[in-house]
Amino acid sequence: MHREEHTRSWLIELIGASVLFSIGLASSYLGLNLASKTIFLTSAGVSGFRIAVSGLKNALRKNININLLVTVASTGAFIIGEAVEGAAVLLLFNVAERLEDYAADRARSAIEALIELKPEVATIRRNGSEVKIPVEDVMPGEIYVLKPGDRAPLDGVVVEGASSVDQAPITGESIPVTKLIGDEVYSGSFNIDGFLAVRITKMAEESMISRILKLVEEAEHSRSATETFIERFSKFYTPAVLVLSFFLALVPSIFFMQPPNVWVYRSLVLLVIACPCALAISTPIAMVSAITSAGRNGVLVKGGAYIEKINLSKVFVFDKTGTLTQGEPEVTDVVTSGLPESEVLRIAASLESKIDHPISRAIREEARIRGINTSEIRDFKAYAGKGVEGCIEDKICCIGNIRFFEESGIPFTKNIVEKLESEGKTVVLVSGENCLLGVIAVMDKPRAMSKETISKLKERGIRIVMLTGDNEKTAQAIAEKLGIDEFKANLLPEEKVEVVKRLRETYGPIVMVGDGVNDAPALASADVGVAMGVIGSSVALETADVALMEDNLGRLPYLVKMSRTTMQRIKENISVSILVKVLFAILTFFGLARLWEAVAIGDMGVSLAVILNSIRLSKIK
Repeated sequence: MHREEHTRSWLIELIGASVLFSIGLASSYLGLNLASKTIFLTSAGVSGFRIAVSGLKNALRKNININLLVTVASTGAFIIGEAVEGAAVLLLFNVAERLEDYAADRARSAIEALIELKPEVATIRRNGSEVKIPVEDVMPGEIYVLKPGDRAPLDGVVVEGASSVDQAPITGESIPVTKLIGDEVYSGSFNIDGFLAVRITKMAEESMISRILKLVEEAEHSRSATETFIERFSKFYTPAVLVLSFFLALVPSIFFMQPPNVWVYRSLVLLVIACPCALAISTPIAMVSAITSAGRNGVLVKGGAYIEKINLSKVFVFDKTGTLTQGEPEVTDVVTSGLPESEVLRIAASLESKIDHPISRAIREEARIRGINTSEIRDFKAYAGKGVEGCIEDKICCIGNIRFFEESGIPFTKNIVEKLESEGKTVVLVSGENCLLGVIAVMDKPRAMSKETISKLKERGIRIVMLTGDNEKTAQAIAEKLGIDEFKANLLPEEKVEVVKRLRETYGPIVMVGDGVNDAPALASADVGVAMGVIGSSVALETADVALMEDNLGRLPYLVKMSRTTMQRIKENISVSILVKVLFAILTFFGLARLWEAVAIGDMGVSLAVILNSIRLSKIK
């Protein structure tokens, strides 16, 4: 049954059972006892049919679970004349369990979003012409072409042309990479500004994007459902209660000549006391309260199992680009050869005005912030993957990378460039009439909350690890600035998955925080995948188990606090439920507990205490 149909069916059952239960209460109040019992029985049938069927089926397989105990307890309540309790038990258990199921089993559509990054056709050179061929029909060794705006359909090596390629969806690199002859191109990467001819090296099913898709699928299917503490406990609790009730009803009467009615009554009291309503809701009601509270605090948690895992985790793994950093580079340095910085920025912004590139946008934004107006450009030329050239006020000016200036024969001071690069920055050079005018450095800066968030997480005893596809120098600069314990650089998606697996072997459950498509496998393979909100890709958001709204990393310490407090509340709920039931069981054996006391205190009273204790989670900030 599809999730939508399942939810619709459950809602119909819940509404129907609730309406019948309300009518039953009204009938009982009016003294219509027979009618009220019939209505309560009908309500129990509506809300408890699936529970009863599940319990009985599992019992036939020699697996006595909590569903069977709920069914027996409800039946016992009806037998001894407590129809209200019999119907309420099934209704409350149904609501609590379905809410938890809905939160934990929310459908995710990561696979569909990943497929959107996988082109279905490739433009192949065949017999002197370019033809569009389905990627499944293309063989290694053939050549496909990429024009500006195209997405690479298959993995391959550049044999002609040069271009800047955005690999962020694949490697997570914040700066587009220049692709020249001999460089590898990954499927799913985006061609920005040049022409490329690429020789295919792998079949479609072996391409980078296909591997990412496969990794996500494997990680999704390998994730097993986490049983709650109460479900594990019920494996022993349920059969023990049934056996004890049975013997309490028969043994005293048969072997000790005690009045049968007295001990049958006591066994039924025990059965009502043993009703697992409080135990059944002790975990899901706390989880639902925590999940609701988290939603109000900017955190979407897709299931109670993840709250439990976050509580157990001692290591948080972060992707760098777009998670710890802003995802867009900014100008950090303007070093000139004597000219004012504003003049160098004016020339640079003017040249970059005709290019849509992260570095270009960073330079234009810096000029805008400083109130610098751009100048008109004539004879504009773009050199893919290298730089641009144009005439400004009758002077030939250029801006580009080191390779561009080396090939153009324009002299520049290497020590300045090396110093800036050692700080993890990307450098571009600006010239006029073949003379160096200045050096501009850009860098993907950390988010405002990154350092504070990491500090707070470390205060809570959590180790911080950063993963990135960027180079070692950039990774080290960010790690030192933010106080990160450990980092891994130059990683491809499958390598991030391997790092997560190794960390799990050392530290136990791992929480992974990411935002890009390249993080989808790592997010899915981690015990808990946390995705950023608006800036996070749809793949990461759908694949992840927890989503942060408004890109607010500052919610992570709250998430840890909330998970730890929730698990503490659950332990309190379970402990109180068991303690009260054990106490009443002892009182029942000695005939000191009445049926109404068992219902009012041992069952409903404890349930109310559990609910109130769980609601306190909403006050966590």
